[in-house]
Amino acid sequence: MLPDSSLDNEEHAMSGSINRVLVVDDSRLQRRILVASLQKWGFDVVEAESGEAAMEICREDPPDLILSDWMMPGMNGLEFCHAFREQSKDNYAYFILLTSKSEKNEVAEGLDAGADDFLTKPVSSDELRARISAGERILKMQRELSEKNRIVSDTLDELQSVYDAIDKDLIQARKIQESLVPELSKKFGSSTVSLLLKPCGHIGGDLVGMFCPGVNRIGFYSIDVSGHGITSAMMTARLGGYLSSTYFDQNVAMEQRFKRFYALRPPDEVARLLNARLIADTGIEEYFTMAYCVVDLRSGVLKMVQAGHPHPLLLRRDGSTEFLGKGGVPIGLVPDISYSQEEVVLEKGDRLLLYSDGFTEARLENGEMLEVEGLLDLVSKCDARQSGKEFLDDLYWNLTQIMSQEHGLEDDVSATLFEYEGP
Repeated sequence: MLPDSSLDNEEHAMSGSINRVLVVDDSRLQRRILVASLQKWGFDVVEAESGEAAMEICREDPPDLILSDWMMPGMNGLEFCHAFREQSKDNYAYFILLTSKSEKNEVAEGLDAGADDFLTKPVSSDELRARISAGERILKMQRELSEKNRIVSDTLDELQSVYDAIDKDLIQARKIQESLVPELSKKFGSSTVSLLLKPCGHIGGDLVGMFCPGVNRIGFYSIDVSGHGITSAMMTARLGGYLSSTYFDQNVAMEQRFKRFYALRPPDEVARLLNARLIADTGIEEYFTMAYCVVDLRSGVLKMVQAGHPHPLLLRRDGSTEFLGKGGVPIGLVPDISYSQEEVVLEKGDRLLLYSDGFTEARLENGEMLEVEGLLDLVSKCDARQSGKEFLDDLYWNLTQIMSQEHGLEDDVSATLFEYEGP
């Protein structure tokens, strides 16, 4: 709808329609004819006798609509249109070229320069009103789109600020989680326990650890909490307290005897106690898998519980390999469940590898998972002379060389390596 002269100019402009019109023509008579009609219809009209003068007006106060003659001395209408579009990218104005040209190639040239419409001279009053109405509709849609884009841009900026704050918190959370594993390798007599922890994001749901309540007695574990992200990481923090290597009085894997020293509980009892604690905590839906071992360094006797965790890999000194365990039920799923305990005797030079399914379920380039056969192949590629942390780092590096680069690390990867070297 064309504007009414009684409509307040500011209100009219805020409505998103055409308010201010610039008429550009080197003919004073032609300008007067156009200006008279436009003012009669209620538009605020400014005039320019050349393209150069029109550019000065546009720089100071861009109009909503431009009516420009094509053929003018100096900067013609086509050049003016192109220059206007170049300097006024944020403030779109509807541009109508007034011309006697009607050839298709000339019309195409005008469109390429940025013109929106054409009027053939002499200009018909009715046609001019119709073209302005069409321009008003297009300009209104363009301004609505610009406003929506502005809102989207502002929203994205707000989301970026929120993301940056969350990212900062997650970086700090990762430092806290790393503090749960203060030592990645430690000697116990001549034997060694080494740890590997590689979250797939800032923080993860895997946890590895070790503790020693006294000479010749050590415990070590590998845990994988269900899910990913913050919730899983909070659970690992809680489990890190339950299996603390510093505060033995809080460690459920230990019990104090005669008020003098701490002893390691049997692995099956530890699994049962942890299961009871998780089941008793209402509102917690997470569960976790675990492989937990205790070793008597004097005899080499290793006792182990497997609660839904991947089968630990025994690497004998003679080069033979064996997967231990019978599976078991994850901790926190079923109440009042009993866990079985297995026992194996280690010889000097034997190694035991506990690992999360981040290894065996890693996606390869062919789309398949690594599986246990692939894990054995990774182990065989590690330098036989390497031990401890170097062995685990090499094992992880070998994994990164064959996993899908497109998908990357989709799950946390962790491992605990025990190397037995006798009493």
